[in-house]
Amino acid sequence: MQNETKQAKQNRNKARNWLIALIVLVVVTVVACWPTNYYIESPGEAVPVGQFIKSKNKKPNNFYLVTVSETSRPASVAQYLWSYTRKFDTRIPSSELLGGQTGSQYQELQGWFMDTSQQNAIYYAAKKAGLKPKLNYKGVYVLNVQKHSSFKNKLQVGDTVLGANGHNFHSTEGMMTYLQKQKIGSKVTISVLRNDEKKLFTGKIVHVEGTNKAGIGIQLVEHVKVTTKPKLTINAGQIGGPSAGLMFTLTSYEVFTNHNLTKGHKVAGTGTIAPNGQVGIIGGADKKVVSASKAGAEIFFAPTDSTGVKKSATNYVVAKKTAKQIHTKMKIVPVSSFEDALKYLKSHY
Repeated sequence: MQNETKQAKQNRNKARNWLIALIVLVVVTVVACWPTNYYIESPGEAVPVGQFIKSKNKKPNNFYLVTVSETSRPASVAQYLWSYTRKFDTRIPSSELLGGQTGSQYQELQGWFMDTSQQNAIYYAAKKAGLKPKLNYKGVYVLNVQKHSSFKNKLQVGDTVLGANGHNFHSTEGMMTYLQKQKIGSKVTISVLRNDEKKLFTGKIVHVEGTNKAGIGIQLVEHVKVTTKPKLTINAGQIGGPSAGLMFTLTSYEVFTNHNLTKGHKVAGTGTIAPNGQVGIIGGADKKVVSASKAGAEIFFAPTDSTGVKKSATNYVVAKKTAKQIHTKMKIVPVSSFEDALKYLKSHY
C-alpha cells in the first residue's frame, strides 16, 4: 500500500512537471510569436535589370538593381531578438516606416514610387540618347492627406487629382501654381480619378504644412506616362520604391543606343532618378552593398546626395564604410547624376 502511495505521488509529480513544462512552452511560444512594433530590414538580392525591360532592341544583362528585404508585417519578438545576431539587420519602428499609413497603403505607395522611377528613367534615357520622348501628364497621386486639410476624410491615398475649379492641368507645377494663387479659406472643388471613376470633392484652400503657401493640404507624386520610339517599357513586378532609378536609366540608355557600356563587367548601384538626370539618396545603402558584393558585382554606384542627412551619412560614405567592413573587392563609385555614372563607364570600359 505504501509502495502504491509513493508510486501515485511520483506519477502526480511527473504529471505536474509535464504540465508546468507544457505551460512554460506555450507561454514562451506565445511570447516569441507576439508581434512587436518594429519591421526588420535586411540585405536583399541583386537582380539583373534587363529582365524587367521590354523592347525590340537588345537588352543588356550586366546592370543590377539591388533590393532591401523587409518583413511584410511587424516582426515577432523572436524575429526582433534574432535580428541582433545579424550585423546588417535594422529594426524600424512602424510609425517611422509607415508614417501613419496602413501596411497595404504603404505597399501601394512603394508601387507608385516605382512607377514614377521607371517613367523618369525612360524619359531621361531617351532624351540622352537623342530621341524625342513624349511625357504625358496624368495628374498627381495622393500620397498623404495632411491633418488640417479640409479634404482629410474625402481624399484617399492613391486618388489621382486631375484638376480644380474646372481647370485641367498639364503638370504638377501648373496645378500648384493655380492653387497657390487662391486665397486661404476660399472654396475649391477638385476632380479626382478613383478606381477609373471620376469624382468631385469640395473643400477649402489651406496653408500647406511646413510652408506659407496655399494649397489643398496633400503630399503628392506626379503621375506621368512616357512614350518613346522605339517603344520601351519596364515592369519590375513586386519590387517597390524609387531606388532603382539610376540602374533603370543606365539599362534603358543602353537599349536605346545599342552601346555596350559594361563590356561584360557586372555593375550594380542604387539611387533615385529625376527627370533632369540627378541621382537622389535612398535607404539601406549598407544592405545593398552587402547584396551586390555577394552577387559578384565589380562596381557599385552610390549617390553623394546629402538631402536630409549629414554629409558623413550620405549613401556613398555609408557604402564605402560597409565595403571596408565586409572586405569586398567591389569598387564604390560616387555619383550625383546619370552623367557621372555614364562618364565612369565610358572611361573605364
